[in-house]
Amino acid sequence: PEATVWALEHREQRMRWWREARFGMFVHWGLYSGLAGTWEGKPVGTRGGMEWIQQRVRADTNTYAERAIPLFKPSADFATEWAQLAKAAGCRYIVFTTKHHDGFALHDSKVGDFNAGAVLGRDLVREIVDAARNAGLRVGFYHSVIDWHHPEYDFTLSNQLPHPLKGTPLERPRNHNAYLQYLHAQVDELVSNYGPIDIMWWDYSAQDFQGQTAWRAFDLMDAVRIRQPHIIMNNRLFRIPQAGWVSMGTDGYAMQVDPIYADFITPEQHIPPTGMPGVDWETCMTMNTTWGYSEHDHAWKSAETLIRNLADIASKGGNYLLNIGPRADGSVPVESIERMQAIGRWMQVNSESIYGTSASPFANLTWGRCTQKPDGADTRLYLHVFDWPANGKLTLSGLKNDVLKATLLADGKTLTPSRRGSEVIIEIPSAAPDAINTVIALTVKGQPVVVEP
Repeated sequence: PEATVWALEHREQRMRWWREARFGMFVHWGLYSGLAGTWEGKPVGTRGGMEWIQQRVRADTNTYAERAIPLFKPSADFATEWAQLAKAAGCRYIVFTTKHHDGFALHDSKVGDFNAGAVLGRDLVREIVDAARNAGLRVGFYHSVIDWHHPEYDFTLSNQLPHPLKGTPLERPRNHNAYLQYLHAQVDELVSNYGPIDIMWWDYSAQDFQGQTAWRAFDLMDAVRIRQPHIIMNNRLFRIPQAGWVSMGTDGYAMQVDPIYADFITPEQHIPPTGMPGVDWETCMTMNTTWGYSEHDHAWKSAETLIRNLADIASKGGNYLLNIGPRADGSVPVESIERMQAIGRWMQVNSESIYGTSASPFANLTWGRCTQKPDGADTRLYLHVFDWPANGKLTLSGLKNDVLKATLLADGKTLTPSRRGSEVIIEIPSAAPDAINTVIALTVKGQPVVVEP
């Protein structure tokens, strides 16, 4: 189809902003948020995804809706809070759940009645999109192709995909094609009614049920592209090696993707140990262990871990999509706010070492990470120092280029580099300006030439 041919021909152009952005905010929010990891007065667990609570307690959709809907009461200006938080953290885009596996859609949908329009008389997607755009953020739609609500979604067609009623005999055969009509119609609403949408973040497929067979995936992608020519899409309509998957595990990604299946691959809760030259990838990650809000999950990653993750991912040429799970009223847990603000403070000083950078030319650095970007005909290497040398000397091994300049991003102070054989040694202050990640900008002549020891 014409729209897809155009998209493939213009892939570099479509991907440019995303490759430069490097950092986005993920939001998991829906009916499950009000349940907050609690069912019948008891915690469902202290670890793991509570957006899956319906599956974890094996509730049918009516029981789930009865319990969850009365608790889901979004405040008037929740979306502005999210957008401001993302902006303050230095995120360039926001991806949020328009529909999770529970099947509840956040937009005012004219197909079906299990959505925010029918239930709340609000179009929450419109509110979020408007707030994000007002903050100058790009917008992505997470959309689950799995649906635990729709009566025609035929979960018997996959042994690998989850469903709360799995193992329960069906009262009647289901007509999966009728579900697909509904799925395609809702996606059409989403890509038609909210202005330019930058990302479709699909979720998810199984090795035994994926692609054209499961979702009419190519038709779905074509239809989206007709409405949104510049959109970029992830790889979760498929579960095959050509689309970047070798297994069902969230870390079961292959270091490849054919652009007919997707624009980028999606390692989950996992940072690839090395970069993936020629592959666009984005690590999505929670701040604790759940995507949707849970009042019982206190396993928060430190701000140090998150800031270093951002640098680590950028140093490998990837994007970081970091999740918040707001409460039912849309308010963000204070732990998430504090961490996003800490990242924001670091980014205010160091964002040039993240935005628009590419992967490190060094295979391994003992003290931290490196990102790089062109500086005219020369190159600016950003040295992200996690472990500040106590001896006042930072050693960079194997760099052949002449060093033109070295400065601390923290205060603009010029540092003195010298060369000893294949090593560049930079004189640094005795104490790290930033204990988490101090960045030194090193301008070198030409393109970096590195000889690994």
